[in-house]
Amino acid sequence: MPSLEIRPATAADLPSIADIYAHAVLFGTATFELIPPDLAEMTRRFETLVDGGFPYFVATLGDNVAGYAYAGAYRPRPAYRFTVENSVYLQPAIHRRGIGQQLLQRLISECEARGYRQMIAVIGDSANAASVGVHSRCGFQMIGTHPNVGFKFGRWLDTVMMQRALGEGAATVPVSDPG
Repeated sequence: MPSLEIRPATAADLPSIADIYAHAVLFGTATFELIPPDLAEMTRRFETLVDGGFPYFVATLGDNVAGYAYAGAYRPRPAYRFTVENSVYLQPAIHRRGIGQQLLQRLISECEARGYRQMIAVIGDSANAASVGVHSRCGFQMIGTHPNVGFKFGRWLDTVMMQRALGEGAATVPVSDPG
């Protein structure tokens, strides 16, 4: 098996990222989107995040993108500027090999280095034990569940909210804005 590399995502990775996400949209409940965004939309989203100073990583096995992770603004209002929301997606064939956890750990480290203080995970489907487990192993705490807020594949779905302090968390007042 080729060795795993986690590196910043580039525009050249976007077709693979779009394919991974399309599969999650069409067959999974981790995202509540119903129609996969096309490459142009995925490119727009990527550029918005990167131009906004947020980290975006891919995990590669040889020449293949096996998964990706990024952080983005938790909410648009300025008081939330020290809080990010994370996203992690993997090719279905490589689930349960620790790659998602490694991507999330790298994302956490990078967000801490950039001065963010809290990370929120909004996990689609309370039955998504794998995602809840990865987040728990990376230091996230359960903060709540929004029951029956999404409807996909003919059934109601919950979202699970988890949170993790980054760096000094709320123990100190930030001296500068992140990014």
